Amino acid sequence: MAYIELYKDKLKHNYNKIDALLKKHHKEWALVTKLLCGNERYIQEIINLGAKEICDSRVSNLKVIKKLNPKIQTVYIKPPAKRSIKNIVQYADVSFNTELETIKLLSAEAIKQKKLHKIIIMIEMGDLREGVMGEDLLDFYEEIFRLKGIEVTGIGTNLNCMSGVLPSHDKLIQLSLYEQLIETKFNRKIPWVTGGTSITLPMLQMQQIPKGINHFRIGETLFFGVDILNNKPFKGLKQDVIKLFAEIIEITEKPKIPTGELAENPSGVEFEIKEEDIGETSYRAIIDIGLLDISPDFLMPVDTKITVIGASSDMIILDFGKSTKKYKVGDLIPFNLKYMGALGLFNSDYIEKRLV
Repeated sequence: MAYIELYKDKLKHNYNKIDALLKKHHKEWALVTKLLCGNERYIQEIINLGAKEICDSRVSNLKVIKKLNPKIQTVYIKPPAKRSIKNIVQYADVSFNTELETIKLLSAEAIKQKKLHKIIIMIEMGDLREGVMGEDLLDFYEEIFRLKGIEVTGIGTNLNCMSGVLPSHDKLIQLSLYEQLIETKFNRKIPWVTGGTSITLPMLQMQQIPKGINHFRIGETLFFGVDILNNKPFKGLKQDVIKLFAEIIEITEKPKIPTGELAENPSGVEFEIKEEDIGETSYRAIIDIGLLDISPDFLMPVDTKITVIGASSDMIILDFGKSTKKYKVGDLIPFNLKYMGALGLFNSDYIEKRLV
C-alpha cells in the first residue's frame, strides 16, 4: 500500500521560521489545515506547534479541532452553506461571509445557541471567486451592524485562488482603505484586515505589505516551503515536510510506442507518437497508486532521473530510461508533492498516513 509520511521536525522548523517572520513585522496569523482533511494525528501536531487559531473549509475538520482543543479559535474560510449554519455556529468561532441572507441565518442561530459568532466579510478584489463588490460594501455593512448575535471582526480577500490574479501593493492598500472607510462611516472598529496568504508572504520580506494588513492565513508555505509568488523554494524553509512512497509492482523493458490501432483512453487522452521514439525501448515501472488518488502532474520523483509518463485509475507508469540498476519489484519510490496532489492523497482512504 502507498503511504504518506509527515515529518514533525521539518514541520516545526517551518512553523518557527514563519512565526518569527510574522512577529518581526507585527502581523497575526492563523494556520490553514484544510490540506490535512481532518486527520486527527496530524491536526494534533499542528496544535502542538502552539497554534492559537486554525482555519479550515470543512465543518467536520473544525469539529475535530474543537474535540482536540476547545480553546483553539476556529475559522470557517468559505461562505457558509445554509444547510450547515447550525454546525458552523457550533464548531466555528469565526466564518467568512459574502451573503446578507446567510449572515441573517447565522445571527438567528447564534442567538439560539446563546453564542456570539464572529464574521469576516470577504471583498472581491479581482480574482472573481468569493467577495462582496466594493461599490456594495457600505450598504452591506449597514445591514449587518443591525444584527444581534453577530460581531464583525474583519474584512479580507483572496487572490490567486481562482483566476490567478496576483496580489499587489496597490490591491492590499485598497483593502486597507475599505477598512478605514467602514470604521469612519459606522464608527465601528474592525480588528482584522486579513489580506495575507501564502502567496503574499514573500511580499512581507520585500516590505511590500501595507501596515493596514495585519492578519495572514498560511497553509501551503507551511507544509511545502514554497514561495508561491515567485514559484521557487521559500528561503530557509523545508520543502519535504510531506512525502509519498509508492511500491513498484512491475518493472519491464518495453517499447516506447504502443502497438495497434489507437483511440482515446478512459481519461479522454489519445497517445501522441513521437518520431524519435519509434523502435526505442525503455524500462517502465508500474506503482501501486493511480488517478483515483492523484494526478501524475502533481508528482515530483525524488530521483530526478525518473519520469512520470501516464496513469490509469489505479496505476501510474514511470520511465526509468535505459537502466534499472537501482530498482526492483517491491522497492518504494519516494515523491515530493504539489499542494493539490497532496490534498487528494490526504482525502483518500486508500493511502496510509504516517507520522515520523
